[in-house]
Amino acid sequence: MSSFAKFDSRRALRYSVVAAGACASLFLASCSGARVGDESSAVESCVDTSGDSIKVGFINSLSGTMAISETTVNQSLKMAADEINADGGVLGKQLEIVEEDGASEATTFAERSQRLIQDECVAAVFGGWTSASRKAMLPVFEDNNALLFYPVQYEGLESSPNIFYTGATTNQQIVPALDYLKDDLGAKKLFLVGSDYVFPRTANMLIKQYAEANGMEIVGEQYTPLGSTDFTTIANRIASSGADAVFNTLNGDSNVAFFRQYNSLGLNAETMPVISVSIAEEEVQGIGPSTVQGQLTAWNYYQTIDTPENVAFVERFKQRYGQDRVTSDPMEAAYTSLFLWKEMVEKADSFAVDDVKAAADGVSFDAPEGTVVVDGDNHHITKTARIGRINADGLIDTIKESDAPIVPDPYLTGYDWAEVSDAESAGSAQ
Repeated sequence: MSSFAKFDSRRALRYSVVAAGACASLFLASCSGARVGDESSAVESCVDTSGDSIKVGFINSLSGTMAISETTVNQSLKMAADEINADGGVLGKQLEIVEEDGASEATTFAERSQRLIQDECVAAVFGGWTSASRKAMLPVFEDNNALLFYPVQYEGLESSPNIFYTGATTNQQIVPALDYLKDDLGAKKLFLVGSDYVFPRTANMLIKQYAEANGMEIVGEQYTPLGSTDFTTIANRIASSGADAVFNTLNGDSNVAFFRQYNSLGLNAETMPVISVSIAEEEVQGIGPSTVQGQLTAWNYYQTIDTPENVAFVERFKQRYGQDRVTSDPMEAAYTSLFLWKEMVEKADSFAVDDVKAAADGVSFDAPEGTVVVDGDNHHITKTARIGRINADGLIDTIKESDAPIVPDPYLTGYDWAEVSDAESAGSAQ
């Protein structure tokens, strides 16, 4: 089934082991690996609901290699909180923000999220970017029966009773990107390049399965540590690979060095297009629009979406942060996440975690990307897939989109080619 047709049936989750790499932080007592539907922990909450305000936690990388991407997410969360407060708050309580810097380190995300839960007693936490940061935080939230709203597209193969995923899962981004390369570009040979951590390695495992089932060949696969700036060898391998296209899962400021080296070899969007799943408008500004003009992206939101909701959203963001600023998919998903939590709390008439989770199914929000709906079974949301092309102004134009929002299928149970064993799922975090 092409992912550009509506995936219109809910699939039962195939439970797999939550990645063992989440236990990398030595101070954590356990890695529970619970799935949606597991019984909640008996941990007693310290959230104080007696006053006129309620605490919420924001955790983003405001320093380190991921700051290029996560600073905007933090700003969009603050904008959402201010808008909610101006409209009366949540259950009549004003949101009080407690902020932590994840500093682009997975263990720091785990340590500081634990502080937000246990010391600051926040009602919910919003943030994270890399899958390494999410997997490090997962056992913290499960062990404390707290809520994390994670705003970034990721590799799938996960669901947690304590995480709501407001970015795309695999069938809402990776699979539509592959469908576009195969069906629209006629690409037969792909080169895979990514940062060396959970998301790129797991995504590429699934990309290789898709390729095998669809008559495509993977002619190269290269990884580099987060923050890497030397792409001389990788770019030369790409240039000599004979690839029809490159599938890029690099994250953070590594993209700046990659595209500059790529272009220095005479490669461009015409000679060997790159489709990226972690480069949005914010990253394009950092790389330089002329360096990536014409290149492809796969997301669910772009600043250029022409709807009243998005035009107003972009205008508010620019008024707040500057007319030269841009919006992007992850920051829009973060903005949306705070409103979804608000809707869940008000539907439950309670800030209690178990009440919020019980009320989540079917909660919707008319987001800048379009109306999104929470799936209470797997804690993901419906998303419209959009393939984009970077223009000369550094914005991204939609060139193809799904006919309707795609129902989340994090374990790819609706795709015959996907073969993911428990062992593979556990190993994806290493």
